[in-house]
Amino acid sequence: MNIVHVSTGTIFQVDILPVDELDFKLLTKARYFFSWNKEKGEEVYKLVIKGQKDILGLVSIERIPSEWRIHIRLLTVSKENKGSAKVYDKIAGNLITHVAKIAVEEFGEKACVSLRPKNAIANHYIKKYKMNRTGMTLSLEVPEILNLIKLYDEDE
Repeated sequence: MNIVHVSTGTIFQVDILPVDELDFKLLTKARYFFSWNKEKGEEVYKLVIKGQKDILGLVSIERIPSEWRIHIRLLTVSKENKGSAKVYDKIAGNLITHVAKIAVEEFGEKACVSLRPKNAIANHYIKKYKMNRTGMTLSLEVPEILNLIKLYDEDE
């Protein structure tokens, strides 16, 4: 998986790793838009450039095996990577893809990934990640999950 430096086009390989206790001290609402301390005890992952420690994005998930689904509780990129002036592209897509890979690993062809977006960003998720409206949530199922994995899980 990789991200792209927007102004130079340089590609950087990334790691998506579990957030550890020490990371929570660095996750300020000013930079990451949410109070991530509320996610302590949840399954939370961070995206970093390989070999670096700076956290560029985060995702918190909830596994719901009875529905063959993984629900994205929270998803964010760091402040400098949001909007048209962002430094790096593909952070959120890589985090969603990571969750999709977990879903496929656990639930196979029945895998589903869901999230409940703010209204302002719902259309972005539908257009960019091919998510479907499912009531109050958006979701990805097979084959959209597999298409997303194919798109983002490249090692260039």
